[in-house]
Amino acid sequence: MFGIGMTELMVILVIALLVLGPKRLPEMARSLGKGLTEFRRASGDLRREFTAVADQARIDPADLNSDEDTASNGDRPAGETAAPAKTPAETEPQTPSDG
Repeated sequence: MFGIGMTELMVILVIALLVLGPKRLPEMARSLGKGLTEFRRASGDLRREFTAVADQARIDPADLNSDEDTASNGDRPAGETAAPAKTPAETEPQTPSDG
């Protein structure tokens, strides 16, 4: 557990008992336990939320349309093709360089 051996754990508990005293040590242990439980619950909820979002983001191959005409042409009817995209050289006039 966190690379702490039994000897180190006993030293930490003895120091905690001396610092906190016998009356406050059980209270602190109880509140620490409740805090860890709440942290585990919140991290589990967060993990489930991320998993749900990741599952929604995945695309099922069966949902994809296998019709090549519709897939390649988007919303256009079959047989109608898109015009080729113009390159930046075709859309913007060339200016002579001063160099």
